[in-house]
Amino acid sequence: MTGGFPLDLILFGMIAAFLVLRLRSVLGRRTGFERPPADRPVAVPPVMGPADAVAPVTRRGVPDSRGPVGQALARIRGTDPNFDPAAFLNGAEGAFRMIVEGFAAGNRPLLRDLLSDDTYAGFEGAITERESKGERQRTEIREIRDATIEAADLRGTVADVTVRFVSDQVNLTTDATGKPVAGADAVTELTDIWTFQRDLRSSDPTWKLVGTRSA
Repeated sequence: MTGGFPLDLILFGMIAAFLVLRLRSVLGRRTGFERPPADRPVAVPPVMGPADAVAPVTRRGVPDSRGPVGQALARIRGTDPNFDPAAFLNGAEGAFRMIVEGFAAGNRPLLRDLLSDDTYAGFEGAITERESKGERQRTEIREIRDATIEAADLRGTVADVTVRFVSDQVNLTTDATGKPVAGADAVTELTDIWTFQRDLRSSDPTWKLVGTRSA
């Protein structure tokens, strides 16, 4: 057509305009991985407490199924098909954090739900003694490095599972004036051996702490 635009150029122009619009729409989206512009203030996340902090991945150890501990775990699963050693370790790590920090805070209701009667009596006595002296305990679990099942037993329908926890903690006890009387304001690696128990016939899924010792 004389004096007009060739049809192929019109089509190419339309395609180019479409691609430009698409490119702008893609580049205009933030996917969450871009660096913030240098002239835009970066929002600083709020300071998180020990319970809210994102902890590094814990190394978890489940015994070989062919060994004595692994066979005991298999017997527990035979009685309770819902029992899973890996899932148990996840719950045990959570209980470890709650109990350690709950003891430091003197949180009796929380401890009452997670400890056996005898174990709770020991913890409660220590809290009462600390309070009678006007002392305060600060405990921070900085990292749980390792959580490994070391022993297991099944007596009838009552199951015991023992876990070794290796953790980095800050433990400091101060008197009524704020003066340190025990521990230190520094990170210390601690190894704790905890035994959890549950009657597999019970409708309560909670494994309660029945024994503690340090290694």
